[in-house]
Amino acid sequence: MLADPVGLVFYGLVCGTLAAFAPSFGTRPRRALIGAIVGIVAAILLPIVRSATGL
Repeated sequence: MLADPVGLVFYGLVCGTLAAFAPSFGTRPRRALIGAIVGIVAAILLPIVRSATGL
């Protein structure tokens, strides 16, 4: 089961925006990229976790 593209974009944008304000990851674009990657991975894993836990 794959996450829908809207969910991927949503999580990427949310995490990218949040990471943009975390100064420990370097420059703002780098922080945004790290946050977007984390969000995309989270969106991909969410359906797997839901299925495994029965949620």
